[in-house]
Amino acid sequence: MIQTPFLAVDGIVEMYSSTGEFEGIVLIERLNTPRGLALPGGFVDIGETVESAVVREMKEEISLDVTRNSLFGVYSDPARDSRFHCVSIVYICKASGTPKGADDAKEAFVYRLEDIPYGKLVFDHARIIRDYCSTKQA
Repeated sequence: MIQTPFLAVDGIVEMYSSTGEFEGIVLIERLNTPRGLALPGGFVDIGETVESAVVREMKEEISLDVTRNSLFGVYSDPARDSRFHCVSIVYICKASGTPKGADDAKEAFVYRLEDIPYGKLVFDHARIIRDYCSTKQA
């Protein structure tokens, strides 16, 4: 039997005010182990595109309709998830409103980039967000 990594999507959801001002990105407090803060995301369903999966997962986890702006990167280190080998396709998305934790997210928060608590992030999400921040400053 062929074994392959699990496939997931994560969203760097950029939040904007009603006047179009950037407010920060959404992080969730995970309901399940590993516990901690994370980017919203989840697994791609059979028969689903990754593009559709990221929009669906954002709606399920943070209760917001997002606009998918661009592919940010693919993170595939076999050690990135202590549970199993999981490849994540990360998209930058845009949203407005108030995120609300649902599904696998206990709570959802908007963090200004300078206030992100890197020590509380799970998986390799600290690396992903640092990579993102380095492109925002460039």
